[in-house]
Amino acid sequence: MDKTATLGQVMINEELLKQRTKELGKQISEDYKGEEILLIGILKGAVIFLSDLIREITLDTKIDFMAVTSYGASTKSSGVVRILKDLDSGIEDLNVIIVEDIIDSGVTLHYLRDYLMGRKPKSLRICTLLDKPERREVDIAPDYVGFEIENKFIVGYGLDCDQKYRNLPYITCLEGI
Repeated sequence: MDKTATLGQVMINEELLKQRTKELGKQISEDYKGEEILLIGILKGAVIFLSDLIREITLDTKIDFMAVTSYGASTKSSGVVRILKDLDSGIEDLNVIIVEDIIDSGVTLHYLRDYLMGRKPKSLRICTLLDKPERREVDIAPDYVGFEIENKFIVGYGLDCDQKYRNLPYITCLEGI
């Protein structure tokens, strides 16, 4: 990270994050009414969002986690996807929702979607807190989107830059990167 980078203005405040997460939980609950779902949180960035989202879902809900990277300590994707932690159990015949913090190039999530589809889930959808469609390099569209954002380097509410800023209770950008 460039030492001259600074936090920008708040882009999405705590209240908006809570409100939109509640709306997403309600929509997921309606879409899967009477069924059980498995949320797969993508570590580490999606942990805070997943924690808030699961409390807004009124269905029987299980969780599992995967750690996947194409960034390392860089601010740009390398394009090479590596699975650092796989699921603890199988997903065959389950309703699966991948919970992601942000989709920008889409490379990692595209790979992950194809990888998980090979395990024969009953259904597989994607829920992302933030979507940055202007950066998309592959054909992938999330089913549930918290907020569409502009092409800036985003931090806060679980999103980081070299492990910093995850604890901010709001979304902002880093300027000077």
